[in-house]
Formats: sequence, structure tokens, C-alpha cells
Amino acid sequence: MNRGALESEHYMTHSFDKSKLPSRHVSVGPERAPHRSYYYAMGLTEEQIARPFVGVVSAGNDSAPCNTTLDHQADVARRGVDEAGGLSRRFNTITVTDGIAMGHQGMKSSLVSREVIADSVELSVRGHCYDALVGFAGCDKSLPGMMMAMLRLNVPSIFVYGGSILPGRYKEKDVTVVDVFEIVGKYAAGACPLSEVHELEKVACPGHGACGGQYTANTMACVAEAIGLSLPNSNMAPAPYTTRDQVAHAAGVQVMELLARDLRPREICTRDAFENAARVVAATGGSTNGALHLPAMAHEAGIDFDLFDVAEIFKTTPYMADLKPGGNYVAKDMYEAGGVYMLMKSLLTEGLLHGDCMTVSGKTLGENIDEITWNPDQKVIYPANKPITPTGGVVGLRGSLAPDGAIVKVAGMSRLQFTGPAQVFDCEEDAFAAVEARQIKEGSVVVIRYEGPKGGPGMREMLSTTAALYGLGMGEKVALITDGRFSGATRGFCIGHVGPEAAECGPIALIEEGDEIAIDAAAGTIDLNVAAEVLDERRKLWKPRLSDYGAGALWRYAQNVGPAYKGAVTHPGAKEERHVYADI
Repeated sequence: MNRGALESEHYMTHSFDKSKLPSRHVSVGPERAPHRSYYYAMGLTEEQIARPFVGVVSAGNDSAPCNTTLDHQADVARRGVDEAGGLSRRFNTITVTDGIAMGHQGMKSSLVSREVIADSVELSVRGHCYDALVGFAGCDKSLPGMMMAMLRLNVPSIFVYGGSILPGRYKEKDVTVVDVFEIVGKYAAGACPLSEVHELEKVACPGHGACGGQYTANTMACVAEAIGLSLPNSNMAPAPYTTRDQVAHAAGVQVMELLARDLRPREICTRDAFENAARVVAATGGSTNGALHLPAMAHEAGIDFDLFDVAEIFKTTPYMADLKPGGNYVAKDMYEAGGVYMLMKSLLTEGLLHGDCMTVSGKTLGENIDEITWNPDQKVIYPANKPITPTGGVVGLRGSLAPDGAIVKVAGMSRLQFTGPAQVFDCEEDAFAAVEARQIKEGSVVVIRYEGPKGGPGMREMLSTTAALYGLGMGEKVALITDGRFSGATRGFCIGHVGPEAAECGPIALIEEGDEIAIDAAAGTIDLNVAAEVLDERRKLWKPRLSDYGAGALWRYAQNVGPAYKGAVTHPGAKEERHVYADI
């Protein structure tokens, strides 16, 4: 008897009554004979068709190394599902990979893709009546998009991250793609030859996996574990590690246990679980995009949890993980140090987590953490009572320039206050050109506007511009604010998500060249030092701007998208539901 058969005998411990499962609508009763004929056409047996149907969705593709292992991992999960008594049904969704979309008009597609991913998973599950879901994602927006779909559908679900890339080596140092972005500015400044650019670009990304630092993908992978949608310590293992197959298989097996228990995402992702997730974003010095995606995920569950709620958690969270871009290590190092659960063990010890939240393991977060032994010999994760800094991995801001809030990543920054005159640009391209032409003045606050969710449309990230500033040696000498976003890889005094956005005539639209802007990340304030009556006069003269997009997906997104502080969502969310898919 082969190993697969042995595993089938071991795992198939549950019997399922399909009379209450969604898949009954496509597989049970004489009236579903036409539907079953399609399954027979795919070589399935009567016994297999009688099982629960489990969607296994992959964001795998050839767009970038973040996604290239996902289809294989999804196929490993299928074996786990089938061995545990389900019928796995593989399908794919899109990704837009930020590292390739960055720095040009393609970046407008990135955040929009989060909604398309969530919508496409929803539609495929609804159309084919799947009973449970295992989702695989590797690049920035595909992680929250996949988890948003799970919360929206509310069928038993497990999220699996494809894993990070290993660091490259250049001149006897570990490097990431951010070093390549930054050397562009260095070359523009005449500080290195073109040959050095070519040498670095060839070795910075040595294989499969998502960007290695604590950028958006790894931040949201940590969120998935903290919020309970991923198996314990499953997400930090790099993509090339063989343990990724073990994780994928375990997810396929465990989703059948969740289905047997009818344990659903909204029972796992409670308000307390979202607070846990926000803690982990701040403690790891994670991407500011976490404060965009957590509200969007909460929206799918009918939970009020906006930027200001996230920022309140950030205020009392120690910064503990010495990870790039503000620190020294990458995801591989965190995995080898003990992973997300090692960090959470210290947070829980200090009373900074809700340990009674349920997880997809079938145990509470606290029960999972009890199985972890603190590793005092590792150097990546500091104890919560002896952190890198007492607070401040990520900080929320509010003030006259941003009544609807803004956000800044201060991990690794020594300077938390900045006041200076504005240099104003109405799109990223103009700002990047000014950086390359060395027209940015030391001590200025660079303003990039009309890049918000509506105004962009699509709320682009500004990594090309911020990295080029660092390459020029200006990274610590200027501040940058935008109604757009920053990559998790951005470092320096860079404030994103400024709201209301310029397209809505927020204060950022009224800034003029030379206006004084004051930022205090310690106090959580951001102010435009211009008299109210002057701003009133400017507001009367302001006129809306037309974007270049009068049709297509970007136009449709601009018509529907809400403000960044609420997650830049495009539909009313769970509070307006009339039925939940899982209950059909």
C-alpha cells in the first residue's frame, strides 16, 4: 500500500453531512445530475463527489519570484485536503507585484488588485459552492485580498503565505531589492559607476519568494498568524525551504478539521484579534500598509477598526524586531530566531496580547504560545520589557494637515520631529524627476499629492522616490508626505495616507510652495502652519482635477473607493449584508 493510501486512512476521521453545506447545491439530489456530469468528466468518482468541496486558491504566476512557488504549494495542500476527506478544487487569482509595478503608472493597479483578488475569490467560491477555503499568496496585496475574501465568505478557511526570498550577497553583506532601488539614487548622484548597479541587480534577489525585509508582504504574513488565520509559526519559513511543503499539507488537513467543527473566520478574527494583529505590526516595525489593510479586513467582518484604532494600539506597543528596512535582519533570520510566535510570547508575557482569541489550529493564541520556549540566544527579537525602543515601530498622525489621519514608520529613525518649507508636486513622476535632477532642498518637506485612492486613482506607493532620496544621501535631510502610500521597504521621515486626499480637497490640496509644515511623530501630530482664513480663500479657488482614467478598472475603482483611514474599501461591508455566503 502506498504512502498516500496510508495517510488517507489516517486522516479521514470525519464524516460530513452535505445537507447543510453550500456544495449540496451543485452535487446532491436528482436535479443536480447535470452538475455532477461535469465532475464525472474530470475523472471524479461518486464517492469523491459526495465529499465536501474545498477551494484551494493560489495567487501563483510568473509575474515575480513572490508568486512562482504558490501553485506547487497549493497542489501539496490539495493532497492534504483529499487525504482528510475533502474534495480539493484548485483555482487561481491575479497578483500585481509591487516591485515591478513601482515607479510608473503600473503602480496605480496595485491597491486596486487587492479588491479584484477578494472579489474574484468570492465569485469563484459562490459560483461553485465551495464549503471551505485554503488560500496561498506571496505578494503585498494578495495577502490582505485573500484574507478579506475569507472573512467575506465566512467559510472555514486557512491562509498560507508562500514564504520570503533569501537575502542576496553583495560585497560580503546581505542585500535585498531595496538596496537596488537605493543604488539608483546613488548612481544619479554620480556616487557609483553603472557597472556597480548591474552587479547588484544580478545578485540582490537570489531565487523564489517575496521581498525579505519587514515590508508589506512579511508584515501581512505576520498579521495572518497574529490574527489566527494561519497555522502557528507557518509563514516566516523562506520560500525555498522544504518546510513550506509541510505547512501546505498541514493546512489542507487542518481545514477539514475546521469544517468538521464549523469554525469560521469571523469567530477567529474578533475585535481582540485585530488588536493583536496591530500589536504585531508595530512590534515588528512593519509596513504602514498594515494600517490600510487591517481596517479593510475588519470591514469584511463588520468590525469598526480604522486607522485611529490601529494608531491607538501602536502608541503602547514596544518595537522589538530588528528587521530591515529600519534594522539589520530579514524574514529568514526571524524564522530561525523562532518566528512570529517567539515575538508574541514576549508580548503576551507583558500583557500586551489577548491570549484567549481562537486560531485555525483549533486552540487559542495563548495555548499555541504556551508551546513556545523563549530563545535567549537569538539576536533578532528583543524582549517586550527590553525592546529596541519602548514604542514607535509605526505611528499614527493627525492634525490640521491631516484631519482624517496619516501614518509614518519610525522604526530605526533617530529624528522624530521635522519642520520645513513645502516643495509641492502633483504626481510622483514630477517628484522623482526633481530628485534625479537634484532639485530637492535639504530641510524641505516634499509633498506628493493627487496620488490618493480616488485621485491617483489607486494610491500608489512611492518607493522609487524615497529610495532615490536615500541613494542621494538626502534620506535623513528631508521629510516627504503624500496622500498616496509608501512601500513597507521605505525608510526615512515619510508620511503616507494623508487624508482627506487632494482629490477631495483635503488640506494637502491647498499647500503652496514654501508653506511651513510641522511634523512630530513623538506627539502624533502633523500641521500646516497657514492661517485658516488663508486656507479658506485657497479652497474657494480650488478646482477638481480629472485623472487620465475615464474608463476601465481604475475608473470604476475611483467611483467606489472610500477614504484611506477606513481601509480604502469599495463596498458597504458585512454590516450591510443580507446573508452570509457560508449559510446558503
